[in-house]
Parts: sequence; structure tokens; C-alpha cells
Amino acid sequence: MPPFVKFMARRLLAIPVTLLVITALLYGIVMLAPADVRARLYMPQGQSNNPNLTERMVQQIIKQHGLDDPYPIQYARWLFRLFKGDWGWSPQLRGDVLQALLERTPATVELTLYSVLLLVPTGLVCGVISGWRPDSPADYGFRLVAFVATSIPPFILALVLLSVFYVGLHWFPPGRISISDEFVVAEQSFRRFTGLLTVDGLLNGRFDISLSALRHLVLPAFTLSLAHWATLGRVTRAAMMEVRSKEYILAAQGRGIPRQSIVWLHALRNAMIPALNSTALSTASLVMGVFVVEIVFSFPGISQVIATSWVYIPDAPIAVGFAVYSVLLVLPIMFVFDIIQGLVDPRIRQGVTEQ
Repeated sequence: MPPFVKFMARRLLAIPVTLLVITALLYGIVMLAPADVRARLYMPQGQSNNPNLTERMVQQIIKQHGLDDPYPIQYARWLFRLFKGDWGWSPQLRGDVLQALLERTPATVELTLYSVLLLVPTGLVCGVISGWRPDSPADYGFRLVAFVATSIPPFILALVLLSVFYVGLHWFPPGRISISDEFVVAEQSFRRFTGLLTVDGLLNGRFDISLSALRHLVLPAFTLSLAHWATLGRVTRAAMMEVRSKEYILAAQGRGIPRQSIVWLHALRNAMIPALNSTALSTASLVMGVFVVEIVFSFPGISQVIATSWVYIPDAPIAVGFAVYSVLLVLPIMFVFDIIQGLVDPRIRQGVTEQ
């Protein structure tokens, strides 16, 4: 079997194994609560704290849902329902958990997508320029901005940006679209092709909707990508500083190859390997951090589900479903970057190094 195929097979096999381990741990945490406590979560809102609630009702719920069964049986039953698409019913949302998550996924995907499109090119370019000419004014400027970017917590940065660009200048509003645009999006004539308003607006010929969606994405996308931009830029800078002293770079310079070709074709290609690893980790971390940014900017993504479902009483189905759904978002992203890494890194294709 070719080394690249073996590498991809191992990475592909790791996805279900990782999913099983994480879901087992998540359900194990839920199982730490006594059966009668978990039974009260199935009660309609307001009844779990009702003093007239009898022990007989609790026992009926325990028996009906098998809450006193051994852990392996409960976990297998829950996992089977999970794969069937039955993620449970949320008493707070009064609806199916999976349906509630899927309805809000396009907003989260759109925000994450534009954040990645913002951080990856700019992080690579800044890292290349800074690493190729260390201790230059551009290098000092990048290092200063990167230090500040990694020092400010995202929610603090979000509040500052809202204060300046929304409250003060009225340039970039929070949320997803303006109130006037909501009526257009709700019309039957506005077709939802992808769920991404920036794309669907173009496909419907409504450039005003796309522009409005982009204006609402500026602040959250910048907030979400800033720290990861700094990390990617630093990794790329370090890789470029190491590559620029290699013999093949000095040989290319001696042959009179233009500097731009040496930097962007020869040096960057070899510096891309550690940069890709950093991009994969940054993207996974970005997916996890998107929920905090969504809450601060009132962005109606997946975080809206977990934020609203725990306002009054705990909602175990939505909490576990939210955690599993987050893992399902991250694992495919990591696998895609593994494929890219395998295509870029010749050591993997030749089986020189074990991954």
C-alpha cells in the first residue's frame, strides 16, 4: 500500500475512534448525576421544582427512559439514537435538538468561513514578509501587532470594537442582517441555496443583502480571526527564517533567480508544512471560539441554542448535543487539513516520516 494511502487510512480511522472516545466521556459526565436528578430534566418547564411532584412520577420517567440501566447499555442506546438522527427533545427550546442546531448552522459556517479566509492569506503573507527580512521595520511592526493581538481576550476586543465602530461611528452593526433586510429574506421569492446570506444574496440578484451581510460580518470575523492570524504569522515567520538560510535558497540566489520567485515559490513552499499544521489547529480552535464571539455580537449561530437553553433550568439534551455537534464540526476540518498536508509534504507521500 502506498505511504500516502496508509497515512490517509490512519487519519480516516482516527475520526470514528475519536468520536467514540469523546461521546463516551460526554455521556459519562451526564451519568454522574443520579437517575432521579436526570429524570427531572424530562419534566416540562416549571414542574421539576413543583413540591407536589411525586416520587411515583419520577420512577415512571426513570423506567420509561431506562435511566437506571448500566452505563454501557445507556450509552449504546443513546449512541444508536444519535446515529439515527434522534438527538433528543429540548424542554427549553420545545423542539428537536438536531433540528435546532441545523437551523442555526449556516450562520456559524458563514462566520467561520470568512474568518478563515481572512486569517490564512494575511497570516501567511505577514509571516513571509516578516521572516524573510527579520529585524526590519516590517518585522518589528508585525511582532508588535501580533503581541497585542494575542494579549487581548476576544470578548474584550469585541466590546471595544462594538464601542468604536458601532456605537461611535455606526459603521458595522452587530447581528446578522438589518431589520429591513429580514423581510426580504423571509419572502418566498428569496431562495436559500446555501444558507449563507452573502452567497444567497448574490444568487438571488440582491446585492444589497450580500453587502448588508458582509457589513455585519466585519467585526465578528475580525475579532474571531485576529489571535489566530498572529499565531499563524509567527509560525510562518519562524519557518521562513529557518528556510532562508538553506543551501537551495543560497543556490537560487547565486543563479540570479528573482527574489520574488525565491520567496513565494521556493521558500514559502517549504515553509508551508509547519504553517499548515498551525492553520489546522487554528481553524479547530476558531470553530470552538466562534461561539463566544457569536454571543457578544448577537450573531444567530449555534451558540444561540446553548445560550438560550440554560437561562432558566439546565437542559441536558441540548448541552450534550451541542458538544457532540461541535466535535462533528472540528473532525472533518482536521481531516481536510491532513489531506492537504499529505499532498504538500513529500515526506508523507514517500513514507519517510511516520505521522
